[in-house]
Amino acid sequence: MSITFKSQATGDLFMLQVHAEALLKLLGKTPAPQGILEVKDMPAALATLRALTDEVPQAPEVEDEETGERLPQPEPKFADEPVSLRKRAWPLIQMIERAQAADKPIVWGV
Repeated sequence: MSITFKSQATGDLFMLQVHAEALLKLLGKTPAPQGILEVKDMPAALATLRALTDEVPQAPEVEDEETGERLPQPEPKFADEPVSLRKRAWPLIQMIERAQAADKPIVWGV
């Protein structure tokens, strides 16, 4: 599933639901099906998103069935360059900057 962020100041921004919800939680928003980011809340939202690091969470460990040793979960072949939440937030940061400059809110689920 995806979430579409909309603003009269920009084009629509489509984001996978899991990533959008993670960013909304960071912004103190309930990841509800519908919501709004008011212009007055945008400076704090930008500060929060810009403070994200490029660290990618480590894959959970799995237990080796033969030895019982904890090993990192094998990564899929296509995961040679994991994408951090900070990188995923970049389009939303740009949207917030443009919406703030135009004094327009950002909504989703409408």
